[in-house]
Amino acid sequence: MGRLEDFRFLTGQGCFVDDLPRSSAAEAVVLRSPHAHAEIRSIDTQAARSKPGVLAVLVESDLDLRPIPCITPLDAVEPLLVPERPALARKRVRYVGEPVAFVVAESYWEAFDAAEAVEIDYEPLPIVTDGAEALAPGAPQLWDRVPGNLAFRFERGDRAAVEAAIAQAAHVTTLDLMNQRVMASPLETRAGVAEYDAETGRSLLTVTAQGLHPIRSQLADVFDEPVDNFHLAAPDVGGGFGSKNYLYPEWVLLVWAARRLRRVIHWSAQRSEETAAGAHGRDFRANARLALDGGGNFCALDVRAVANLGAGLSTSGPHSSTLAPATVLGGVYAIPAIYLETRGAFTNCAPIDAYRGAGKPEANYLVERLVDKAARELGADPVDLRRRNVIRDYPYRKALGETVDTGDFAANLDEAVRLADREGFARRRDRSKQAGKLRGLGIACFLETSRGSDREGAEVCVKPNGVIEIRMGTDSTGQGHETVLSRLAAERIGVPLENIRFREADTRVTRMGEGHGGARTLHMGGTALCRAIDAMIGRAQVEAARLLQADIEELGYAEGGFVVRGTERRIDIATIAGDAEIDAFELVEDADITFPSGCHVAEVEIDCETGDVTLLRYAGVDDYGRRLDTQLTLGQVVGGLAQGAGQALQEAIVYDPDTGQILSGSLMDYRLPRAADLPEFAIGFRETPTGRNPLGVKGAGQAGAIAAPATIMNAVIDALTPFGIDDLPMPATGAKVWEAMRRAKAAGSGCR
Repeated sequence: MGRLEDFRFLTGQGCFVDDLPRSSAAEAVVLRSPHAHAEIRSIDTQAARSKPGVLAVLVESDLDLRPIPCITPLDAVEPLLVPERPALARKRVRYVGEPVAFVVAESYWEAFDAAEAVEIDYEPLPIVTDGAEALAPGAPQLWDRVPGNLAFRFERGDRAAVEAAIAQAAHVTTLDLMNQRVMASPLETRAGVAEYDAETGRSLLTVTAQGLHPIRSQLADVFDEPVDNFHLAAPDVGGGFGSKNYLYPEWVLLVWAARRLRRVIHWSAQRSEETAAGAHGRDFRANARLALDGGGNFCALDVRAVANLGAGLSTSGPHSSTLAPATVLGGVYAIPAIYLETRGAFTNCAPIDAYRGAGKPEANYLVERLVDKAARELGADPVDLRRRNVIRDYPYRKALGETVDTGDFAANLDEAVRLADREGFARRRDRSKQAGKLRGLGIACFLETSRGSDREGAEVCVKPNGVIEIRMGTDSTGQGHETVLSRLAAERIGVPLENIRFREADTRVTRMGEGHGGARTLHMGGTALCRAIDAMIGRAQVEAARLLQADIEELGYAEGGFVVRGTERRIDIATIAGDAEIDAFELVEDADITFPSGCHVAEVEIDCETGDVTLLRYAGVDDYGRRLDTQLTLGQVVGGLAQGAGQALQEAIVYDPDTGQILSGSLMDYRLPRAADLPEFAIGFRETPTGRNPLGVKGAGQAGAIAAPATIMNAVIDALTPFGIDDLPMPATGAKVWEAMRRAKAAGSGCR
């Protein structure tokens, strides 16, 4: 069956922010810094204000608001330092694209023209765009209150135990790895419409966002007002991948300007704005060591990382380089001692925040690259080395504290190798060689954590007409929440699917919600929904007993109604609701993490003349616990694989190190994966249901993006073995691969 959403999306009847009627709305343009680092000597808005149609030209001195908060709770060795982040730059700009002025006019082009007329006198300052360089002595300083640009130093694990194990190890594999800066690139850029009701003092922000309740709370904090003064809603949202989880300066400015002007105001980001000023992801550099004993058993893992946070802290910016990777570090392997140290650095780049997987892709990448390199150094089969070290006994408490409750990592590995036809790889490699090309096979396992926030709510309301509303706070950006949660509710309540009405993404309708970040919709939202349904049925049972004049114990429930056992006396919940509307809200708190897992295998082919890499085959076997909808699960996995393949082979946000200008500022320079870049994906599933929620689900939203980079890069390195190349940074572009082969040839290696 197709998704319930499919018809309106495929027939052009979706409703996104820019589809909303706004004939009377004013239009806004954000004037952004052209400098990566500069003092603002003066801003002259007089010429801009006199332009036709201009309603306001607002700068930081007009603001009377608190800074945008960073909400990550971080227990760090050297405490988290949070510089103030006003919605408009105050006295200094620190990255290209930082908002400096907010221009509102009757039309977009009038606002654009006025923005061009704002005169700003900048005094350029020295810049630094690399995280490690920012922490070096003598680096340009971004913030007076953050000496050495060090935002924090975070630790997890027993450092002494790891050092001791490494000192006694029979073999230690070392790698310096870079998870490059990338962007989420949703099809729909950020956009919003703000309205203000002067009589009630309340603001409505209709916005392309997920996690509306947390954004509302942060907005209330900035305005220093009760949350009830803010109503947030989202229509259909065209993708997010984490990038729409946060309170952006533009949301603050829209609400603020609508209040000031008493006008409806619309703003929509141009793609270049999204590239320069939307939250970026990754940018995590690590020196990692894996220690093994004489039998090939993993003894210890040591990771020392630098996280490039950008010029300031986004809403949950530090999380993806600290707490998130710590939950999965070590992957599917039984490693008795693990230590992680992360130093956060401020640089003249856009702020970092969570992007699909948020820390788990970084952790998985370094582990799986290390395992492959260790196998090469030891002359071992990479499958055998993995099989020897995977966790086999569950529950298993990992060295950094998380407990993996269920899984079958060895079976995932063996089934993936079979599905990928590893035995036939030698023949396929020979065919490539005859064509003058290199072929490589890469293997990587992955471990994901699913939960995000540890609290979530859901509400069920039975209307007198028999319609049953389910109100969810997990806020879809296209995943199919309406389909899977509506079907779950219909099945559990025992009514036809057409009786269910799905409501989400409106803070007036949903009591609370933490959004869908962290592959949490079914684990958290589904659990809350099941509990709310059970509570609703329990309340209805009391009313049914009264109406049927029976004891509660005499009643049975099936197919949407109650029956007095042993009789034909029956009443359905719609009839009960006609007498008294039935409503139930349930909150899940302090929920445990679940652990999706799997093993993937990729094959690539490299053109010896150009270095171009082609992804030819990709197979995987994943365990997401119980699957409620295999088609939607597969869609989530394949979408994540496309993004992971993009990071492995094509995508990178690149800043000029001398000027701080973004060199990959358009889709002509930032290469997103296209259908022609991807093979058919062969994905199989295994099920080891978790007991941590009533559905047995583990979450599938992040897995593809976690697994693919290491899998594909291991295949690229395997293909380059004839050149003696055992390391290559992502993305493995044709130019980068060609240059690596050229250097290897100059050193005496070559295509044999």
